[in-house]
Amino acid sequence: MSLNNSSNIFLDSVPSNTSRFQVNVINENHESSAAANDDTDPPHYEETSFGDEAQKRLRISFRPGNQECYDNFLQSGETAKTDSSFHAYDSHTKTYYLQTFGHNTMDAVPKIEYYRNTGSISGPKASRPSLLEIHEQLAKNVAVAPSSADRVANGDGIPGDEQAENKEDDQAGVVKFGWVKGVLVRCMLNIWGVMLFIRLSWIVGEAGIGLGVLIILLSTMVTSITGLSTSAIATNGFVRGGGAYYLISRSLGPEFGGSIGLIFAFANAVAVAMYVVGFAETVVDLLKESDSMMVDPTNDIRIIGSITVVILLGISVAGMEWEAKAQVILLVILLIAIANFFIGTVIPSNNEKKSRGFFNYQASIFAENFGPRFTKGEGFFSVFAIFFPAATGILAGANISGDLEDPQDAIPRGTMLAIFITTVAYLGVAICVGACVVRDATGNVNDTIISGMNCNGSAACGLGYDFSRCRHEPCQYGLMNNFQVMSMVSGFGPLITAGIFSATLSSALASLVSAPKVFQALCKDNIYKALQFFAKGYGKNNEPLRGYILTFLIAMAFILIAELNTIAPIISNFFLASYALINFSCFHASYAKSPGWRPAYGIYNMWVSLFGAVLCCAVMFVINWWAAVITYVIEFFLYIYVTYKKPEVNWGSSTQALSYVSALDNALELTTVDDHVKNFRPQCIVLTGGPMTRPALLDITHAFTKNSGLCICCEVFVGPRKLCVKEMNSGMGKKQAWLIKNKIKAFYAAVAADCFRDGVRSLLQASGLGRMKPNTLVIGYKKNWRKAPLTEIENYVGIIHDAFDFEIGVVIVRISQGFDISQVLQVQEELERLEQERVALEATIKDNECEEGSGGIRGLFKKVGKLNITKTTPKNDGSINTIQSMHVGEFNQKLVEASTQFKKKQEKGTIDVWWLFDDGGLTLLIPYILTLRKKWKDCKLRIYVGGKINRIEEEKIAMASLLSKFRIKFADIHIIGDINIKPNKESWKVFEEMIEPYRLHESCKDLTTAEKLKRETPWKITDAELEAVKEKSYRQVRLNELLQEHSRAANLIVLSLPVARKGSISDLLYMAWLEILTKNLPPVLLVRGNHKNVLTFYS
Repeated sequence: MSLNNSSNIFLDSVPSNTSRFQVNVINENHESSAAANDDTDPPHYEETSFGDEAQKRLRISFRPGNQECYDNFLQSGETAKTDSSFHAYDSHTKTYYLQTFGHNTMDAVPKIEYYRNTGSISGPKASRPSLLEIHEQLAKNVAVAPSSADRVANGDGIPGDEQAENKEDDQAGVVKFGWVKGVLVRCMLNIWGVMLFIRLSWIVGEAGIGLGVLIILLSTMVTSITGLSTSAIATNGFVRGGGAYYLISRSLGPEFGGSIGLIFAFANAVAVAMYVVGFAETVVDLLKESDSMMVDPTNDIRIIGSITVVILLGISVAGMEWEAKAQVILLVILLIAIANFFIGTVIPSNNEKKSRGFFNYQASIFAENFGPRFTKGEGFFSVFAIFFPAATGILAGANISGDLEDPQDAIPRGTMLAIFITTVAYLGVAICVGACVVRDATGNVNDTIISGMNCNGSAACGLGYDFSRCRHEPCQYGLMNNFQVMSMVSGFGPLITAGIFSATLSSALASLVSAPKVFQALCKDNIYKALQFFAKGYGKNNEPLRGYILTFLIAMAFILIAELNTIAPIISNFFLASYALINFSCFHASYAKSPGWRPAYGIYNMWVSLFGAVLCCAVMFVINWWAAVITYVIEFFLYIYVTYKKPEVNWGSSTQALSYVSALDNALELTTVDDHVKNFRPQCIVLTGGPMTRPALLDITHAFTKNSGLCICCEVFVGPRKLCVKEMNSGMGKKQAWLIKNKIKAFYAAVAADCFRDGVRSLLQASGLGRMKPNTLVIGYKKNWRKAPLTEIENYVGIIHDAFDFEIGVVIVRISQGFDISQVLQVQEELERLEQERVALEATIKDNECEEGSGGIRGLFKKVGKLNITKTTPKNDGSINTIQSMHVGEFNQKLVEASTQFKKKQEKGTIDVWWLFDDGGLTLLIPYILTLRKKWKDCKLRIYVGGKINRIEEEKIAMASLLSKFRIKFADIHIIGDINIKPNKESWKVFEEMIEPYRLHESCKDLTTAEKLKRETPWKITDAELEAVKEKSYRQVRLNELLQEHSRAANLIVLSLPVARKGSISDLLYMAWLEILTKNLPPVLLVRGNHKNVLTFYS
């Protein structure tokens, strides 16, 4: 039972989301209002609400005195009328509208739900009322049920409350990280690698403190610029999972994103092996010292590495929360190890440490170590190449962007702060170790300066030690020789070992998590079809378990190889390629000047990003030139592959934006250049209607416009404006998509008009852009003109006149079977629908037979009713499929074959060009362009021109000379000297019989009757008109005889189109000319240019 729609009660179901503005459903029945008691107050509507406790329950506005009715309603427990019991256009029930700002309107206030994507994980998507709903009459379009107020206020829809609640339930167990745990910790751990503990001291020894700091700052400059670019891209809209791949693909498009995403995921997977092997090598060194080797160093590395990666996999698979806890523990250990080093530098050194080169902070040591002292084979760039991988790892936080609470805030804040902190740590360690430890030391406590000895001037000599023999023989200690300097300097050596363990394991764990996350995002986008298997996620966090297993297998394979020195440079270059593309993405998006590029993080500059991209590419070659070449080759191959596959995605990339800007700039630039005859190309408006309904007309036009001219498929919708506009808008995208799918380089345009001619007139005037405006109208021959209504004939001939008025050339194409195959398409769709229904019914019957107690035939029909078998999906839009012979009776098989005749390669033959009238050369240019196409290349041109019988040879030579100057190859030239003689009687009789039904025959009637007939049927052919143009009529009939004689076997005939002088030639007589001229011939193109030169022989 539903609540009666009383004029005194207003129900409003309040949205679950608190909003600043309250949109209420109100009753607007004026009759009921008038019938109300005069002494009652006017209705009190709910005013704008600002989100209080009352919004959490049903609120009802009522007039004074109706509290009792309200109470009865609540006590009875009855519900408001549901959507299913209320029809939006029900004229018998009361109509409900919306109230916004106290006014009755469907206009909705701005809400975030309107701007979400479908399926957004951050909340439901709503659809605001369409412009049509707001613009059209209110009573017909916005009637809604009281219980659907929310849905209408939001447009169409927030999906129901149940769906929203379900989404909230689904999100309840999801683990999301803030900027510290999710980004800062991960980036710091990934940047602080084993290089900090075992290579930084050597770098300071080789390059000195000055150049060492420069190397650190140069590396930081690369990563900082990349961090700024990453921050800009990450704050330009909502960021989902996928890290670097997501940022690059959504900015530069799937081609760049798909290529870099695959190698970036692979690089992370191999990096797991690199870090684990680094950890295993440290453990093996400890085993050597304690003489506890298991087998041999190589196999021990494999055993320890395999066990380690299995443990790391277990932590990762256990969930992101466990992995995050492990990362925090590892960071604490790492920070303690770094602090331990700094504490050790101020602890007074003992004799053993002094003999190994450690003297605490000494100005002399700082001065001595400030400059470089490169050993043989080393230089600035080689040392830089060794250090730079220690600065990478800045994308560790971005790689798990899907697991961050607020990626737009977390990625910039965490990444940039991590770069700053790690840079300060690197600089501090480099300067401190350079100020405390000499480059060379013997480790012998007895190598002290004896009184009376000459000091060699070194800092160690000044501090009482003589390490001069290190110049002649290798020493084991000092910055240049001992990789364990930090352990020696630190307050407690084992903590440095723990730091090394922490650095390697944390980096391995971060890479083990990053690789599957990036790979899953790549697979979800279905750029590589074969990898779709790895897109599936599991659990609340959508964990890529399949990706984890794949990463584990890749890492295990490289651990077992245990030879990572060769592949390490390639992996470093893979990461650098990612950095370069991120920087280029930021530059490209800024350069494209898209209004959609509005990053919230404003601390970036497009030219700095471009410099960063160039710098990354340069560093790739500095690290290893052959690895850089391999990286570029792989990336280029993947780019070509993705481009060839053309994934069906549209992410609004900056590539699209730049393409638009380039096209706009080029179009504007064209307007500054005057047209030149050498650059003329046919730019055609083709009246195909829907492009799939007249494929042959489109194919022949596309044959001479493809890659050379503009082609616009046009459709005119005639009828009531509202219906026409709705139909036109709904089919626009589908028809353009059909052109793209069939690889037809053409545009689709449509207009709604009161009549066909008005629509074409609008297209002729308004189509195109700047210099890219149509200069040729292509239409199909109106085959049914004798049966068509007179208005259709007037419109058809009228558009030819309009084209000539606008100085646009005209091409009329005629084939024997006609062009329109819309009925064939309808039959095909119906057959496919019936076939789908049959298959679905058979499947349902089969399922029903397999079930016990299925409910008999009633249950069967219930199941069939649930199937969506009315929706048809064409099997192949690319071509018109021939239906099986059993259905031949349902459509014209010959029509289907004729519609594909221009798709096929043309047999060896001729294109006969009857260039009877000089129209500027379009009649000759079109067939010449056709001969350049692959499908028509076996067809030779034969030229037919009119001439005098006594000058045939001279005119033939003159035409050959003209064609040679035009550089147009031809097979033969024929001069026709008998065009103007009368046709034979049989042919003329056919023409007279053709026009007989349309003749007025006024000469056979008295003057009064003749005048009356002229007024009643002005469209008929008068005797006076026929006599005035009798010679032209003779010519059309005679030309058909000549065409039958000379060109009956041609592949195509291109013929000068006769022009009907306005006001002199009636529409029906002109149609009769075209009919008799092209009757019983191969495909014919009637061509008439605008009488401006389109050919020239000047260079």
